[in-house]
Amino acid sequence: MKKIAVFASGGGTDFQSIIDANAKEQFCTIEYLVAGKPQIGAIERATKAGIKTLAFDKNVFADKAAFYDYVADVLKNSGVEYIVLAGWLSVVPASFIKQFENAIINIHPSLIPAFCGMGYYGLKVHEAAIAYGVKLSGATVHFVEADVDGGAIIMQRAVAVEPDDTPETLQQRILKVEHEMLPKCVKLLCAGKIEKRGRTTVVKE
Repeated sequence: MKKIAVFASGGGTDFQSIIDANAKEQFCTIEYLVAGKPQIGAIERATKAGIKTLAFDKNVFADKAAFYDYVADVLKNSGVEYIVLAGWLSVVPASFIKQFENAIINIHPSLIPAFCGMGYYGLKVHEAAIAYGVKLSGATVHFVEADVDGGAIIMQRAVAVEPDDTPETLQQRILKVEHEMLPKCVKLLCAGKIEKRGRTTVVKE
Protein backbone atom coordinates (compact mmCIF):
# COMPACT_ATOMS: atom_id res chain seq x y z
CA MET A 1 0.00 0.00 0.00
CA LYS A 2 1.32 3.43 -0.94
CA LYS A 3 2.53 5.67 1.87
CA ILE A 4 1.58 9.35 1.80
CA ALA A 5 2.30 12.45 3.83
CA VAL A 6 -0.23 15.25 4.19
CA PHE A 7 0.82 18.88 4.69
CA ALA A 8 -1.59 21.21 6.51
CA SER A 9 -1.33 24.66 8.08
CA GLY A 10 -4.60 25.11 9.94
CA GLY A 11 -7.65 23.26 11.20
CA GLY A 12 -7.14 20.35 8.83
CA THR A 13 -10.63 19.72 7.46
CA ASP A 14 -9.22 18.63 4.07
CA PHE A 15 -6.79 16.39 5.96
CA GLN A 16 -9.72 14.92 7.89
CA SER A 17 -11.54 14.15 4.65
CA ILE A 18 -8.60 11.96 3.61
CA ILE A 19 -8.48 10.26 7.01
CA ASP A 20 -12.21 9.50 6.89
CA ALA A 21 -12.22 8.22 3.30
CA ASN A 22 -9.17 6.06 3.91
CA ALA A 23 -10.73 4.57 7.03
CA LYS A 24 -13.57 3.29 4.83
CA GLU A 25 -11.60 2.12 1.80
CA GLN A 26 -7.94 1.70 2.87
CA PHE A 27 -6.35 3.06 -0.31
CA CYS A 28 -3.15 4.33 1.34
CA THR A 29 -1.16 4.58 4.56
CA ILE A 30 -1.06 8.12 5.94
CA GLU A 31 2.45 8.00 7.32
CA TYR A 32 2.90 11.61 8.43
CA LEU A 33 1.14 14.91 8.92
CA VAL A 34 3.52 17.79 8.24
CA ALA A 35 2.23 20.83 10.13
CA GLY A 36 2.97 24.48 9.42
CA LYS A 37 3.31 25.23 13.14
CA PRO A 38 2.76 23.55 16.50
CA GLN A 39 -0.64 23.36 18.17
CA ILE A 40 -2.90 23.61 15.13
CA GLY A 41 -6.14 21.73 14.68
CA ALA A 42 -4.64 19.38 12.09
CA ILE A 43 -2.22 18.02 14.71
CA GLU A 44 -5.12 17.11 16.98
CA ARG A 45 -6.71 15.23 14.09
CA ALA A 46 -3.45 13.37 13.41
CA THR A 47 -3.03 12.44 17.06
CA LYS A 48 -6.58 11.10 17.23
CA ALA A 49 -5.98 9.00 14.10
CA GLY A 50 -2.59 7.71 15.28
CA ILE A 51 -0.65 9.52 12.56
CA LYS A 52 2.90 10.75 13.23
CA THR A 53 3.49 14.51 13.04
CA LEU A 54 6.35 16.74 11.92
CA ALA A 55 5.78 20.40 12.81
CA PHE A 56 7.71 23.52 11.93
CA ASP A 57 8.86 25.03 15.22
CA LYS A 58 10.91 28.24 15.15
CA ASN A 59 12.61 27.13 18.35
CA VAL A 60 13.92 23.98 16.69
CA PHE A 61 14.62 24.92 13.07
CA ALA A 62 16.70 27.90 11.94
CA ASP A 63 14.32 28.59 9.07
CA LYS A 64 11.80 26.97 6.72
CA ALA A 65 14.59 25.79 4.40
CA ALA A 66 16.12 23.73 7.20
CA PHE A 67 12.69 22.31 8.00
CA TYR A 68 12.03 21.28 4.40
CA ASP A 69 15.45 19.55 4.27
CA TYR A 70 14.61 17.66 7.46
CA VAL A 71 11.14 16.70 6.22
CA ALA A 72 12.51 15.46 2.89
CA ASP A 73 14.97 13.16 4.67
CA VAL A 74 12.34 11.79 7.07
CA LEU A 75 9.78 11.15 4.33
CA LYS A 76 12.27 9.44 2.04
CA ASN A 77 13.59 7.24 4.83
CA SER A 78 10.02 6.30 5.73
CA GLY A 79 9.17 5.23 2.19
CA VAL A 80 6.65 8.00 1.55
CA GLU A 81 5.84 8.09 -2.18
CA TYR A 82 3.23 10.85 -2.44
CA ILE A 83 2.67 14.18 -0.73
CA VAL A 84 -0.71 15.88 -0.47
CA LEU A 85 -0.91 19.60 0.28
CA ALA A 86 -4.24 20.02 2.05
CA GLY A 87 -4.45 23.63 3.14
CA TRP A 88 -0.69 24.24 3.15
CA LEU A 89 -0.12 28.00 3.23
CA SER A 90 3.64 28.11 2.57
CA VAL A 91 5.26 28.14 -0.86
CA VAL A 92 7.09 24.84 -1.27
CA PRO A 93 10.67 25.46 -2.45
CA ALA A 94 11.73 24.17 -5.86
CA SER A 95 14.53 22.12 -4.28
CA PHE A 96 11.98 20.14 -2.27
CA ILE A 97 9.62 19.70 -5.23
CA LYS A 98 12.47 18.33 -7.33
CA GLN A 99 13.04 15.55 -4.78
CA PHE A 100 9.40 14.45 -5.13
CA GLU A 101 8.88 15.26 -8.80
CA ASN A 102 5.36 14.46 -10.08
CA ALA A 103 4.51 13.09 -6.63
CA ILE A 104 3.06 16.18 -4.91
CA ILE A 105 -0.54 17.28 -5.37
CA ASN A 106 -2.37 20.31 -3.99
CA ILE A 107 -5.97 21.43 -3.63
CA HIS A 108 -6.79 25.07 -4.41
CA PRO A 109 -10.18 26.73 -3.77
CA SER A 110 -10.82 28.14 -7.24
CA LEU A 111 -11.03 27.01 -10.83
CA ILE A 112 -7.39 27.42 -11.85
CA PRO A 113 -6.14 29.49 -13.68
CA ALA A 114 -8.58 31.94 -12.05
CA PHE A 115 -7.68 33.44 -8.66
CA CYS A 116 -4.50 31.47 -8.08
CA GLY A 117 -0.79 32.03 -7.63
CA MET A 118 1.07 34.17 -5.11
CA GLY A 119 -1.19 35.92 -2.62
CA TYR A 120 -4.28 33.83 -3.35
CA TYR A 121 -5.02 31.63 -0.34
CA GLY A 122 -7.82 31.07 2.16
CA LEU A 123 -10.58 33.67 2.17
CA LYS A 124 -8.55 35.90 -0.17
CA VAL A 125 -9.46 33.58 -3.05
CA HIS A 126 -13.19 33.85 -2.36
CA GLU A 127 -13.01 37.60 -1.77
CA ALA A 128 -11.41 37.99 -5.20
CA ALA A 129 -13.97 35.77 -6.91
CA ILE A 130 -16.90 37.71 -5.44
CA ALA A 131 -15.28 41.08 -6.16
CA TYR A 132 -14.76 40.08 -9.80
CA GLY A 133 -18.36 39.02 -10.14
CA VAL A 134 -17.82 35.51 -11.46
CA LYS A 135 -20.83 33.21 -11.60
CA LEU A 136 -18.81 30.04 -11.07
CA SER A 137 -15.93 29.25 -8.76
CA GLY A 138 -14.93 25.88 -7.35
CA ALA A 139 -11.89 23.78 -6.50
CA THR A 140 -8.92 22.33 -8.35
CA VAL A 141 -6.56 19.47 -7.56
CA HIS A 142 -3.27 19.79 -9.42
CA PHE A 143 0.32 18.60 -9.43
CA VAL A 144 2.77 20.89 -7.66
CA GLU A 145 5.57 22.56 -9.58
CA ALA A 146 7.86 25.49 -8.79
CA ASP A 147 5.35 27.85 -10.44
CA VAL A 148 2.82 28.45 -7.65
CA ASP A 149 -0.51 26.80 -8.55
CA GLY A 150 0.90 26.24 -12.04
CA GLY A 151 1.13 22.45 -12.18
CA ALA A 152 -0.92 20.15 -14.40
CA ILE A 153 -4.59 20.00 -13.42
CA ILE A 154 -5.91 16.63 -12.25
CA MET A 155 -9.55 17.39 -11.42
CA GLN A 156 -11.88 20.38 -11.09
CA ARG A 157 -15.36 20.87 -9.72
CA ALA A 158 -17.48 23.99 -10.20
CA VAL A 159 -19.55 25.71 -7.52
CA ALA A 160 -22.10 28.44 -8.31
CA VAL A 161 -21.49 31.86 -6.79
CA GLU A 162 -24.78 33.16 -5.41
CA PRO A 163 -25.72 36.88 -5.48
CA ASP A 164 -25.79 37.11 -1.68
CA ASP A 165 -22.61 35.12 -1.08
CA THR A 166 -19.97 36.31 1.36
CA PRO A 167 -16.42 34.97 1.22
CA GLU A 168 -17.29 32.79 4.21
CA THR A 169 -20.45 31.25 2.73
CA LEU A 170 -18.75 30.60 -0.60
CA GLN A 171 -15.80 29.05 1.22
CA GLN A 172 -18.06 26.64 3.09
CA ARG A 173 -19.77 25.40 -0.08
CA ILE A 174 -16.47 24.96 -1.87
CA LEU A 175 -15.03 23.10 1.13
CA LYS A 176 -17.78 20.49 0.77
CA VAL A 177 -16.59 19.88 -2.78
CA GLU A 178 -12.96 19.78 -1.66
CA HIS A 179 -13.78 17.14 0.94
CA GLU A 180 -15.20 14.88 -1.78
CA MET A 181 -12.67 15.57 -4.53
CA LEU A 182 -9.36 15.48 -2.65
CA PRO A 183 -9.71 11.96 -1.17
CA LYS A 184 -10.87 10.74 -4.58
CA CYS A 185 -7.74 12.13 -6.22
CA VAL A 186 -5.51 10.63 -3.52
CA LYS A 187 -7.14 7.24 -4.07
CA LEU A 188 -6.66 7.48 -7.85
CA LEU A 189 -3.05 8.61 -7.45
CA CYS A 190 -2.20 5.74 -5.13
CA ALA A 191 -3.87 3.29 -7.51
CA GLY A 192 -1.74 4.50 -10.42
CA LYS A 193 -4.76 5.86 -12.26
CA ILE A 194 -3.46 9.38 -12.85
CA GLU A 195 -1.08 9.74 -15.78
CA LYS A 196 0.73 13.04 -16.23
CA ARG A 197 1.55 14.06 -19.80
CA GLY A 198 3.28 17.42 -19.61
CA ARG A 199 0.62 20.06 -19.03
CA THR A 200 -2.23 17.58 -19.11
CA THR A 201 -3.30 14.56 -17.12
CA VAL A 202 -5.29 11.46 -17.96
CA VAL A 203 -7.46 10.26 -15.09
CA LYS A 204 -8.78 6.71 -15.25
CA GLU A 205 -11.70 6.53 -12.84
